[in-house]
Amino acid sequence: MRAEIISIGTELLLGEITDTNATYIARALRDIGIDIYFRTTVGDNLDRIASAIRLGLERADVVITSGGLGPTVDDVTREAIAQATGRPLEFHQELLNQIAERFRRFGSVLTENNRQQAYAPAGAVTIENPVGTAPIFILEDQAGTVIVLPGVPREMTYLMEHVVLPWLAAHNDSPSVIRARVL
Repeated sequence: MRAEIISIGTELLLGEITDTNATYIARALRDIGIDIYFRTTVGDNLDRIASAIRLGLERADVVITSGGLGPTVDDVTREAIAQATGRPLEFHQELLNQIAERFRRFGSVLTENNRQQAYAPAGAVTIENPVGTAPIFILEDQAGTVIVLPGVPREMTYLMEHVVLPWLAAHNDSPSVIRARVL
């Protein structure tokens, strides 16, 4: 299985923060024998993210994204994946209910902005994020699979370990071993 990692966020491009997520994801994929062909970083721009997703699907079996799932105006990963795969976005009431419950437990108020976190491209399998507010999804398309993770490192790590790695292990038709030695 060939993979591409796409990190999403203008703050990454501008060097404001270090992209530790891509490093973590790359090591985790290596450890289960998945070949990482490319790592891409793209800013918070709908058309550029969609272009990166399309390109990733052309050259890999699975594209894993990190970032752009929050409630702000520049969090457009959902829309970009819908655009890249030619699918409409669908609202999922159960996701909004999960987000609202999380806010209630935190003692916070759910805002209208958080409603956008309950959308996913048509046909995507949505997955609750038990450690944050941004649900994730896995979209299997004829061109390949897109797995969408949040950019918050603690959330991304949890979801990689508990959802993504088991899913990849179950769907990898040609498991291999990748050995690395640092001298």
